[in-house]
Amino acid sequence: MTDRASILIVDDEVSNIEIINAILEDDYEISFATSGQEALETARTILPDLILLDVLMPGMDGFEVCRQLKSEALLADVPVIFTTGLGDTADEVRGLTLGAIDYVTKPVEPVILRARVGNHVELKRLRDRMAEMAVTDALTGLSNRRGMEKILNTETARLARTGEWLSVIMLDIDFFKLFNDNYGHPAGDRCIAMIASALNRAVKRAADVSARYGGEEFACILPGADAQAAMFVAQEILLQVQTLDIPHAHSLISNRVTVSVGVASARCEPGLTPDMWINHADSQLYQSKHGGRNQISAHIFGGEVAEEVSELKDA
Repeated sequence: MTDRASILIVDDEVSNIEIINAILEDDYEISFATSGQEALETARTILPDLILLDVLMPGMDGFEVCRQLKSEALLADVPVIFTTGLGDTADEVRGLTLGAIDYVTKPVEPVILRARVGNHVELKRLRDRMAEMAVTDALTGLSNRRGMEKILNTETARLARTGEWLSVIMLDIDFFKLFNDNYGHPAGDRCIAMIASALNRAVKRAADVSARYGGEEFACILPGADAQAAMFVAQEILLQVQTLDIPHAHSLISNRVTVSVGVASARCEPGLTPDMWINHADSQLYQSKHGGRNQISAHIFGGEVAEEVSELKDA
């Protein structure tokens, strides 16, 4: 089943991994690691639903692994259950203080392990659903501003480790107040929902994120996209909006709904904060609106590199 929860088992004794795997493999997707460093690397790759973590390991012990897991935004919410033969209350308290949610002593009792893992996986999925609702725009189904900013924080931190490109697109429906005033708010809501559908068609990669930033303003996060790739997406957005062919008799530039677009691109690196992408993209959006609307303005920033990429009018 593709919707099975994923469990990461961490233990330096392969025999312990085999025992736990035999207990859980019928219900979960199992991955394993035999050291603390391998556990961190695997967790970053698969983003498990739960981690079963041995305390006593050579080198980096389970306590340090847990501390590092909880310090990383991508992994902080992954529940950790310590597995150990210590049976020491002080160690249990230390583990729970570091952020673990439970403690299982070895040798593990299959019925107890299944019950505890099952309960914590269900709680994790419930929290995930509630968190998703909190960062989703009800009208469009896109991420809302809070969700977008959370994703942007995560992506800038992730990509900074390898110095990869990140681009952010901001766009605004041209003369939307005039649209609302003349067609009514229900029609305005339908227009916003249709623009969201156009974004979904234009922003195609699985890693890319579209968001309703607020009101009639939208944003897109494009991890790994340089300025040229981001410009291609921005042009596709203009095309998809044009294809909607939504009447706007009161627009001052067209008889159809149009959008203005701003693009900011940079290589992720220390010292560049997530709000820099937002601020630069918003500045470029202002340039597009100031330059006549229904167009794209783009900018590369970061380090000593800063240049205007292009300004494209869509006649």
